[in-house]
Amino acid sequence: MLMNISKLLSSRKALLRQAHLANLAFSYFTIRRLAERVTNARLQGRVRLKPTITGEEISPASLTAIDGSQSVIEEHFSDEDILQLADAVEFAFEGPFLEAEFPLQELAEKFATPLRRALDRAGVTLDEPEMIENDAPRHDE
Repeated sequence: MLMNISKLLSSRKALLRQAHLANLAFSYFTIRRLAERVTNARLQGRVRLKPTITGEEISPASLTAIDGSQSVIEEHFSDEDILQLADAVEFAFEGPFLEAEFPLQELAEKFATPLRRALDRAGVTLDEPEMIENDAPRHDE
């Protein structure tokens, strides 16, 4: 597909807004999907979520049980789930975070609710797609 550079540059602002809204929406549905898993499995207890930290040493995203069993967390969340959750929470916080502690059973209330409000303010209607086939939103891309 060929495109004139002046047309591309003139649409830059709209494209950036659309990409931001798409990432907000994906973050919202990521958290909702994981919160539903928490509810269905009746998981509860405080957890600590840490994002991927890059630098001299790379530390992968982690979800650690503060109350309860770490093996239960590992049984219900893959490394990819935890990475997507950390990225989604970053959107909920509207920027990078070092760690977040919260009751696992309050995942949707704590993080999906602010994302839903942001989508509502932007005029995005939620049609609840059954499945989203996309990559997780990443701030570092």
